[in-house]
Amino acid sequence: MPKPSTKERSLLCSEIVQPKAVLSREQLAQLMTVPERSQRSKVQEIVKQPYCRLPGLSIRVGATTERELYPLSFDPQTSLLVLYEGQTYVGYGFKRF
Repeated sequence: MPKPSTKERSLLCSEIVQPKAVLSREQLAQLMTVPERSQRSKVQEIVKQPYCRLPGLSIRVGATTERELYPLSFDPQTSLLVLYEGQTYVGYGFKRF
């Protein structure tokens, strides 16, 4: 299995938080049960520290969306992006490298 492209991932990041962070299948399955608009702390109990934080975005007027990246332990070429607005979890997406 090819190694994750840390160079590509780090180019997206504004801050590396935990260089060895990966997300397991079990953690991903648990995250899928958390409804959007839940407390950020509920999500962070499951996913722990991210590999990195990406620059914030303005998706909705008046709100800044924070993004954290978690490489998947079972698919090194894919990472999970978790999105927050303040202390609120607003969703997730996947990024292939």
